[in-house]
Amino acid sequence: MITRYLEHEIESDLKEKMAFVSGPRQVGKTTLALNLGAKFYPQKTLYLNWDDRNDRKNMLEGRFHAGKTFLIFDEIHKYKNWKNYLKGIYDKNKKNLKIIVTGSARLDIYRKGGDSLLGRYRNYRLHPLSLNELLNKKSRYALFKPLEFGNGTKETAEILAALMKFGGFPEIYTKQSEKRLRQWHNERTDMLIKEDIRDIENIRDLSALQILVEILPERAASLLSLNSIREDLSVNHKTAALWLDVLERFYLHFRVYPYQSSRIRALKKESKLYLWEWSEIKNDGVKFENLIGAHLLKFVNYIFDSEGYKTRLCYLRDREQRETDFLVTADNKPWFAVEVKSSAKNVSTPLKYFTAKLNIPFSYQVVNETGVDFVQNGVRVVSADKFLTALV
Repeated sequence: MITRYLEHEIESDLKEKMAFVSGPRQVGKTTLALNLGAKFYPQKTLYLNWDDRNDRKNMLEGRFHAGKTFLIFDEIHKYKNWKNYLKGIYDKNKKNLKIIVTGSARLDIYRKGGDSLLGRYRNYRLHPLSLNELLNKKSRYALFKPLEFGNGTKETAEILAALMKFGGFPEIYTKQSEKRLRQWHNERTDMLIKEDIRDIENIRDLSALQILVEILPERAASLLSLNSIREDLSVNHKTAALWLDVLERFYLHFRVYPYQSSRIRALKKESKLYLWEWSEIKNDGVKFENLIGAHLLKFVNYIFDSEGYKTRLCYLRDREQRETDFLVTADNKPWFAVEVKSSAKNVSTPLKYFTAKLNIPFSYQVVNETGVDFVQNGVRVVSADKFLTALV
């Protein structure tokens, strides 16, 4: 059994608030909640799924088994009055009940109507498995300090290779079956569109939305062109933008935006798109960049969700087309930059330029080679399996 990285934070917060845990379908939200119940509230856990007819009836009638004090509400955001419903239960029973709410959509967005839940919950985003989580090690980070790496070993290299091939979704990663991976890719789109999005969003042309899901892996790690998507799907600009927003809310992809600074002539709006499930990407170089980006997003989301620091993942690109893949900021100040390369032959010239121009405290060139770790022109060039040990 893999101990998920959010377990301690959620258990601690349940003493004072509800915990909202969102993330992609089958990323392990329900398993995390049930494991917490088994560990800290044995015999007192009640799991209720809005998609189950009997559970839904009991929830609407407010009927719960006696003696159950740890309640897990799964997919309740599909109920239009879910916020008022939870507020009523929490306000009446907050001294006696511990409540976790899980969902495959962003729960900080789907808070429809009624009074605010502000102050009654803490929001967490559960990410796929990462290298450090699989090593069962905690990240030791300090804002605006250099990252602290572990050692790159045979084990870290093997974990990285498995993550590249099978992705970070627990069931697929642990089975490591190519057959199951192919089936998962085929099933995932149908589950996302026909079971999740259809229940909440008012989208008529689900077949065209499905085509969009299938073409997005080809656009991973590149500048996102709405015009290109609009033309491919034969829809207008507004519809293409809406569909991308919907798919992002349901954790199919995430977008990284350019960092804005008066010191550089930065791009204003163009985002880069990455997938939560990077194993769908065919090109190995693109897949590797996506994997690093997903690990970095997990890192900044964890710091924000658990500590409250305003960390963010950006990229760097100016009008002269100099570009660096990622920049991690805290309170909108550069903390460290990351350029992703297949090898350590050359240190990125744009990375050196932006490091000097923006006074970025630390810069890393992460390479898909083992046994690499040196500093050149202020840039630390390091193997991915070693670099990722510094993250969550």
